[in-house]
Amino acid sequence: MQEVVAQPSGAGERAVSAGPLHGLRVLVTAQTVGLLVAASFAGQAARGGADLAETHVTVAMVVHLIALLQAVAALLVWRPGRGAGWPAPASLGLFLVGVGQHLSRDLPGAHVPGGLTLIGLTAAMLVWVWSPRAALRRS
Repeated sequence: MQEVVAQPSGAGERAVSAGPLHGLRVLVTAQTVGLLVAASFAGQAARGGADLAETHVTVAMVVHLIALLQAVAALLVWRPGRGAGWPAPASLGLFLVGVGQHLSRDLPGAHVPGGLTLIGLTAAMLVWVWSPRAALRRS
């Protein structure tokens, strides 16, 4: 039997199983940290560090991999876990924006807004995934 993450508060509400939700929490947190590290290296590279630009690209590739795994985890929370559905397409969107970031790395006019979009969407996911509401099943 699986342990539940949070106890339901209302009548008819049940909790999402702990495994998929815990995995999603870990991945969203890792993606947030990775994006902050990548943004730090990007800022330093913009001031003239070619080595830091390469480090930015390497960290960004790790963030893309995490985003892909996050999309899979969000799908598992949604479909078999009967959790909220919006994190799955949002996570896929984060992955696709990340691919766009990789393709636009030489176009700062597109790359910077894309990076800000990634940070904003990831922050929203981070707040939601650690909220008690994330542990409740859909009816």
